[in-house]
Amino acid sequence: MRIALGYALFAVIATIANIGSQDISLMVYGGSISLITSLTLGTAIGLVVKYSLDKRYIFCYQINNVRHEGRTFYLYAVMGLATTAIFWLFELGFDYVFDSKQMRYVGGMVGLAIGYYTKYQLDRRYVFT
Repeated sequence: MRIALGYALFAVIATIANIGSQDISLMVYGGSISLITSLTLGTAIGLVVKYSLDKRYIFCYQINNVRHEGRTFYLYAVMGLATTAIFWLFELGFDYVFDSKQMRYVGGMVGLAIGYYTKYQLDRRYVFT
């Protein structure tokens, strides 16, 4: 139960980092590719935040050296590709249907919740072994 609660808490923290950085990005840059830029930035920041928290507190994973860290992060990021697709589809889908920044973020939060559940299963089996 401790792991589930910790993972959920870290998912919330990473979601706040993701959505918050998207919002800041959109305030700073409003050009023709602002939405994809904000999604990419939010995804990257959320990934690093979640990786750091999961590695240390959920999986209690010890890194041996820089190469091991790089390999572990690479696997973590690769496992996140499918879950990122889920997140982006929900966020962009809500944006398309509702044409509202607030609802786009709601879609992003729904997509992240589904993605994080899936990601935990993948990380447990293939990354932090």
